[in-house]
Amino acid sequence: MVNAKHLATFILGAAAGVALHKYLQTEEGEKTLEDLKSKANDLKSEAEQALDKMPEYFEQLKTEGSEALKKYTPEAERLLQELLDSIKGKTPTAEAVPNDPPSQG
Repeated sequence: MVNAKHLATFILGAAAGVALHKYLQTEEGEKTLEDLKSKANDLKSEAEQALDKMPEYFEQLKTEGSEALKKYTPEAERLLQELLDSIKGKTPTAEAVPNDPPSQG
């Protein structure tokens, strides 16, 4: 059911559309539209460049993350290996267990 509120909203929307159309026909409106198109193309180019760089970014993130993991948690590799071995049903070997505990220093 269409009530007065819906009708008023439709009329205001149509009036705004007509006003926008008339504005875009002016020199200033055409300039504004060209500016919007230019900005949209710039954003599109930036997005495409970001997509092109994404694999490189993730590779760098993986490398730096791995280095940080090794630097800040020296036992992480051993723990992960032990976890993987336990999942596979292997027992840890003497090589996997370090002789000296890491220094606290």
